[in-house]
Amino acid sequence: MSDIEVLAHHACFDGSLRFVRHNSQALGVPATFGVFLPKEALSGQKVPVIHLLAGLTATQETFLIKANAIRFAAEHGIALVAPDTSPRHTGIKGEDDSYDLGSGAGFYIDATSEPWSHHYRMETYVGEELPSLTERLYPLDGSRRGIMGHSMGGMGALLQALKYPDRWKTVSAFAPICHPSTVPWGQKAFDAYFGGDPMKWQRCDPTLLLRSKHTHPSTILVDQGLMDQYLADLCPDALEAAAKEGGQSLELRRHAAYDHSYWFIQSFIADHLTHHAKGLSA
Repeated sequence: MSDIEVLAHHACFDGSLRFVRHNSQALGVPATFGVFLPKEALSGQKVPVIHLLAGLTATQETFLIKANAIRFAAEHGIALVAPDTSPRHTGIKGEDDSYDLGSGAGFYIDATSEPWSHHYRMETYVGEELPSLTERLYPLDGSRRGIMGHSMGGMGALLQALKYPDRWKTVSAFAPICHPSTVPWGQKAFDAYFGGDPMKWQRCDPTLLLRSKHTHPSTILVDQGLMDQYLADLCPDALEAAAKEGGQSLELRRHAAYDHSYWFIQSFIADHLTHHAKGLSA
C-alpha cells in the first residue's frame, strides 16, 4: 500500500467527500479517515476545520453519514475530518471480542499497558498526527481548528480541548461520557489500557480535568437528551458542577424528549456548526 490511498471520492454539497487510508506512525497500522472539503477548499482557499469523533462501535464513516453535519459545514465553508474510533487489525488477542474494548473502542486515549500500548494511541493520533497530515494534504487552516464528538467521541473531544487548548479553538459534544472513571465503560477500558493505574485515569476524565483546573478559553457547548438510555453513565451533572467549580464557560443544554441516537444529533447539529463557525471566525 502507498502511504496515502484514496478509497472513495464523492461530490457532496458542491464540495468533495473522501475516505483515505494511510500508514499511521502513532498507531503502527494503516488507519482510515474521512474528510469533507467545501467548495472554497477545492478552489485552493484555506478553510477552518472541525474534527468529528464518533462513539463506541462507530467508524470514520458514521458521523459523516448519520449526523447531517456536511450540509451545514458546506454552508459555513468549513471542512470536516473524521477519524476511525480505534486502530484496526493490530493482532492483539481479544481486540474484537467486546464492543466496549479494543476495536471500535479506542476511547481517544494513549494506552500505557501491554499489549494495548503499541497501537492504541488515539490521543496522539487525533491530537497530533491526523491534524498534521490533513493540513499538509488539504488547504485546512490549523489556526482555525475545532473538535466535536458524540458519546465516547464527546469524551474524546472534551479531553483534547481541556488537555491541549492551544490545538483546538472551539469544542462541542453530544451526550459525552463526562466522568468515565466512575462508570463501567470507562473503568473497563482504563483498567485494560492503563493497567488499573487510577492516576492515569484522572488525566483522561473530563470532569476530573476540570476539577484540576484544566480549562478551555472558549465556551464548551454540550447537548444532552434526557431520554438517553445511557444517561446514568454519561454524568452530565458532574461535568456541569466541575465546570462551575473550575471557572469553565459551559453551555449544557438538556432536551426532554431526546435519546442517544443520531436522530438526536441531527436535531441540533446546525447549532453546533454555528457555534464552531462563530468561534473559528473570531
